[in-house]
Amino acid sequence: MERASVVVLLVVVVAVLYTAGIAESAAAKSGGASFIKAKCSTTQYPALCVQSLSMYASAIQKSPKQLAHTALTVSLAKAQSAKAFVSKLGKIKGMKKRELEAVHDCLEEMNDSIDRLSQSMQELEKAGKSKGQDFLWHMSNVDTWVSAALTDENTCVDGFAGRALDGKVKESVRGWVVNVAQVTSNALALINQYGAKN
Repeated sequence: MERASVVVLLVVVVAVLYTAGIAESAAAKSGGASFIKAKCSTTQYPALCVQSLSMYASAIQKSPKQLAHTALTVSLAKAQSAKAFVSKLGKIKGMKKRELEAVHDCLEEMNDSIDRLSQSMQELEKAGKSKGQDFLWHMSNVDTWVSAALTDENTCVDGFAGRALDGKVKESVRGWVVNVAQVTSNALALINQYGAKN
């Protein structure tokens, strides 16, 4: 009988601890979600910002540094996906010469954007380990490279300007790359928020 009581007590303790762990995790995610929503409200594309970052709420919690890092990571991942799409598009047969040129130019711009976002990630890591003027210098570098990546993304889209390039290729590339540019714009705003608070 005593042994059965110990087993029941042990099961109750485990259940309580498990439930407390779930509640704590939900509270952390909820706090992170509110934090993300508040910070994203100052970006140019707040709904996209919340949508692209909310799945990382438990990792971000209420950390401006982690929010900036995650936003940059999401931007880099989206840029890599867009590059892969544009690369595949460039291999399609039967494209007009001008479309093919625009696709190749866009691919070059996306490569540059990915390089700049990767450099920004490294620099953001260095900034996180720095203080004072060193921190500001690293954050200035991050700002410069993310801004340049955004310019690369916009240049890609601009390469499809004009009626001669109207059609499915233009629509497809524009859809992918505009999304990357919007996510990058949001990342830049969150990075600047982080930099301004330190």
